[in-house]
Amino acid sequence: MSYFQAIVIGLLQGVTELFPISSLGHSVLIPGWLGWHSIVSAQSAKESFYLAFLVALHVGTALALVVFFWDEWKRLIAAFFRTLRTRRIETPDERLAWLLVVATIPAGAIGLIFEHALRTLFAKPLAAAIFLTINGVILLLGESVRRRPSVRALATQRPQTDTSEEPGRRLDNLEFRESFIVGVAQVGALFAGVSRSGITMVAGLVRGLDHEDAARFSFLLATPIILAAGVYKIPDLLGPNGNGVRGQAFAGAAVAAVAAYFSVRFLVRFFETRNLMPFAIYCLAAGIVSVIRFA
Repeated sequence: MSYFQAIVIGLLQGVTELFPISSLGHSVLIPGWLGWHSIVSAQSAKESFYLAFLVALHVGTALALVVFFWDEWKRLIAAFFRTLRTRRIETPDERLAWLLVVATIPAGAIGLIFEHALRTLFAKPLAAAIFLTINGVILLLGESVRRRPSVRALATQRPQTDTSEEPGRRLDNLEFRESFIVGVAQVGALFAGVSRSGITMVAGLVRGLDHEDAARFSFLLATPIILAAGVYKIPDLLGPNGNGVRGQAFAGAAVAAVAAYFSVRFLVRFFETRNLMPFAIYCLAAGIVSVIRFA
């Protein structure tokens, strides 16, 4: 892998991990489109330099999320340990901390067992193109379902002090079983082409959250999963698979971190007034074109 390739894929990872268009899907498709055949073949191998390289990108992306939400994470961590001491959940921060814990369990457990097998099985351009198209359909359906009367009824469950213009529940009255459902939805991101942020946002929207809170919950939820996945596989980067790509991995991780920081900064503001439709249209167009190309 050249440094140019590492920087391109790092930039791609940093942007697409947070935009609801699938980082894994694009990390499979773009090398295929550019004719980087050694990378394409390495993606679906059981052990390869590319999987070790992705470890560094995930760590870089997760660190960017930690930096951006640093003040919030400090409050949430303090709130979590406070509940352990008092054995009560009383404040919005304490509730959100436990909502994140509950939502992390299904993706963490299933990902630990099946992530490697699913990555090697489906990390191929045609499969990624098909799942990217499916991702576009999921985003479209999420926006459609959110307009149904039953979901609109959920959206009225919000504190009287809330002044947001968009109707929607707030995170401090989301139920724990609903948080678990959002976490289960995150499992879909194990398939290359299905976006982690996209599918968790849709799960939040259909439970009545507005776009701003659905995005915020999605980004907070992604942070421990991405960081844990990266740290868990650091031995791959330090072992034989990392030979010859550690410098490229560092460069790619640095680019991914910067790209992820500015991406989350943009998206937090974007979802204050906008929805998932532009990303749904992009995924459908890019997915269908890629299916035609790789079929």
